[in-house]
Amino acid sequence: MKLLTRAGSFSRFYSLKVAPKVKATAAPPAAPLHPQDLEFTKLPNGLVIASLENYAPTSRIGLFIKAGSRYEDSNNLGTSHLLRLASSLTTKGASSFKITRGIEAVGGKLSVTATRENLAYTVECQRDDIEILMEILLNVTTAPEFRRWEVSALQPQLKIDKAVALQNPQACIIENLHAAAYQNALANSLYCPDYRIGKVTPEQLHYYIQNYFTSARMALIGLGVSHPVLKQVAEQFLNMRGGLGLAGAKTRYRGGEIREQNGDSLVHAALVAESSATGSTEANAFSVLQHVLGAGPHVKRGSNSTSSLYQAIAKAVQQPFDVSAFNASYSDSGLFGIYTVSQAAAAGDVIKAAYNQVKTISQGNLSSTDVQVAKNKLKAGYLMLVESSEGFLDEVGSQALAAGLYVPPTTVLQQIDSVAAADIINAAKKFVSGKKSMAASGNLGHTPFVDEL
Repeated sequence: MKLLTRAGSFSRFYSLKVAPKVKATAAPPAAPLHPQDLEFTKLPNGLVIASLENYAPTSRIGLFIKAGSRYEDSNNLGTSHLLRLASSLTTKGASSFKITRGIEAVGGKLSVTATRENLAYTVECQRDDIEILMEILLNVTTAPEFRRWEVSALQPQLKIDKAVALQNPQACIIENLHAAAYQNALANSLYCPDYRIGKVTPEQLHYYIQNYFTSARMALIGLGVSHPVLKQVAEQFLNMRGGLGLAGAKTRYRGGEIREQNGDSLVHAALVAESSATGSTEANAFSVLQHVLGAGPHVKRGSNSTSSLYQAIAKAVQQPFDVSAFNASYSDSGLFGIYTVSQAAAAGDVIKAAYNQVKTISQGNLSSTDVQVAKNKLKAGYLMLVESSEGFLDEVGSQALAAGLYVPPTTVLQQIDSVAAADIINAAKKFVSGKKSMAASGNLGHTPFVDEL
């Protein structure tokens, strides 16, 4: 099946002809460029379309889908991981070679990223070539073939991709933390379990696509592209599978602990409790609390020494350490707590000192100056995120999937400003009184168990 054959504007698909050189002439005066607002449309089938004309020389289009690892079950674990790697496999409209050659010919890029809740397929290229990559995007997401020999050849890459990602101790801790904290859904790893490598079948991939790649679970977001064109494409080619698809299991927080004794001289540890779902007023309070405590440096090899967590621990521990507040929000749950890195002998003192600092705030020891500084840091971080095309696209896509709408930055800043000191103190109380979850790795001889804190 060849996609986009009905759209005459896309007839240039994979045409590699070079235009003849023409003599340069004086260009007419350019019309003034006026700032554009985000255009937002929600179709009757539930599909969300949003676009912004930013006048950039490159265009970027992202298809966001509620199909992250949380929707896997015990029978198909690792399916979303393999889908992330399968974007260049043969589809009904193009061979694997044709997809790769088409992207390279226009100097474009196709990438697939994932969270526990969403998959995001993104294409980027020069504005004049966006039609080519848009067709590739639609082929990859709506018409994959998953030929058995191609899927089989791709499976060893699962192990390599997982090994590379989990070389980072922080990534390992976060994976173990979710497995300890949740009983299902969000407990699923972003990566394929070792015992499932080589066992993810084309039938399971097709089943996942059929049940989770549906119109009501999608958001098509474009930067530097015409909204009418984007809307036409969505209406014609993204309504092939309607409905809400499978709902997936509701997350159940349980609390628990995973300790990985590996003899490393540095101990990485995260201690959390359940917080709040994204978009809620309480979630905003936890975000401000994170910056009151210290969210970590925003630049490589930056210092976190001015944060209240760091200063509190520095009074009790003489050895080198690092600490920051941990905060993650999802559609139906969230995790908040502390993340520490320390020498093995000092791990217990560092974790306890950090925990005691949160207790101090929960008892009402919070100045108005600290609150305002934290709000300013949170607002600055948010504005820096949406300043880039990549960050803005991800923000719009995530909001569109979560709530079916887009909250502009001005409103987000107002929501942050509306958080009161009492809200922050209550958030700290919820962490202190909540059932804890913990993940730790390293030489854990001096690392306390979660029930000792």
